[in-house]
Amino acid sequence: MKSLPFEKVTIVMGSRSDWATMANATKPLSELEVPFATAVVSAHRTPQRLVEFANEAHKKGTQVIIAGAGGSAHLPGMIAAMSPLPVIAVPVESRFMTGMDSLLSIVQMPKGVAVATQAVGASGAFNAGLMAAQMLSLADSELQQRLIAWRERQSDQVPLSVE
Repeated sequence: MKSLPFEKVTIVMGSRSDWATMANATKPLSELEVPFATAVVSAHRTPQRLVEFANEAHKKGTQVIIAGAGGSAHLPGMIAAMSPLPVIAVPVESRFMTGMDSLLSIVQMPKGVAVATQAVGASGAFNAGLMAAQMLSLADSELQQRLIAWRERQSDQVPLSVE
């Protein structure tokens, strides 16, 4: 078996099918030049991989974890329970309840196990990548300057007129 990838931001998801959503987290990270790695780590189908990842990420240089999961969506909370790193969760849209089941599973964390939950779907994944960059920018002044410039470009792209 290949070894798990680790980077400053490591993006994990419960299934390959979640990649269509989770790929959006890579967009702001790439634009802001933040190194990231990705992997499939299922809370239910690969529990040993989950334990290995959660226990090793901080030792391997990861500083922020983004975890996407759909359905019962245990992945972000299980990682947060085992890792000292901040976990940003992305509820992935599901077939049954369009992601509401994922959102409710993730957002209802017990006291003492913190998970920063984003919106359901693609915008939540994008914002997870952005939030990870913001967290890292607290200790990286060059990244902070890139983030400020990125926000200015975003504001400049909003038209003033309605037509």
